[in-house]
Amino acid sequence: MKIPKALKKGDTIGLISASGATPPGKLYPAIDSVEKLGFKVVVGETCRARHGYLAGADELRAAEVNQMFRDPNIDGIFCIRGGYGATKILPYLDYDMIQANPKVFAGYSDVTALHIVFNQKCDFVTYHSPMPSTEFIQSGMDDYTWDSFIYHVMANESNGLPFENPPGQSMTTLVIGQATGRLVGGNLTLVTASLGTPYEIDTKGKILFLEDIDENEQRIDRMLTQLKLAGKLEAVAGIVLGAWTNCGPENPEQPENSLSLHTIFNEILVPLKKPILMDMTCGHCLPTMTLPLGRTITVNTETHMMKIVG
Repeated sequence: MKIPKALKKGDTIGLISASGATPPGKLYPAIDSVEKLGFKVVVGETCRARHGYLAGADELRAAEVNQMFRDPNIDGIFCIRGGYGATKILPYLDYDMIQANPKVFAGYSDVTALHIVFNQKCDFVTYHSPMPSTEFIQSGMDDYTWDSFIYHVMANESNGLPFENPPGQSMTTLVIGQATGRLVGGNLTLVTASLGTPYEIDTKGKILFLEDIDENEQRIDRMLTQLKLAGKLEAVAGIVLGAWTNCGPENPEQPENSLSLHTIFNEILVPLKKPILMDMTCGHCLPTMTLPLGRTITVNTETHMMKIVG
């Protein structure tokens, strides 16, 4: 799998939205946040476009993704936000052209749909990372989050890099063991939505990372069950679980009518007898680490050690 050329100060970033429309008040602060990192910015039309809840029509969003990869003056592509809509543009992307022009591609949440296809169809590493209009402009965007993002998108060589939570935020072992494989996944809702499509995630022999936001425990149960029934969980080498932000009971006043996430994980994931680590500081949270999807990592769930090995 190709590792895109690392970014450096002075490079040009294409800022796009393949998903939801950008709130007008967040556009210019987002642009400013990327420029403060030392990059030049080309603002895509999708950052200003709106088609209901989408950042313009499907054809516009797909054409802009294609154009940003095709343009030799664009060194990297940052998704300004997530939302919804990335899955709708998958049939319109020029995968042969994109594969021939690998670039740093960063974002998360709904962007998971693009991470999956760029990893699998285009054979290059992408970056599960915070985004300009959602995290970059927040006062809570801390040094840990900035350092992790900058290191990954600007490092020339990261073999051996350990993935460590911020001080005071420990990981938890669900199943003891060691596993090595390519890191795949992202947002659970988007991973599940890929099933039964030409863009279905391949988890065989992989380390599967999952996180989500604003999904009650019953829906988490349903999606994990669907992945299990589809054979996607049995196929993995190991599992790493990130943040589950606002993923509690549907009725917080009656938690006894729900199952806790820990119970769901114990009932669905633990019987797989695959190494499983949870509470990685990554997802819809701050601080958050950046993950290089497609890189080969090794996980030791007993020592809570994860590092890139290829």
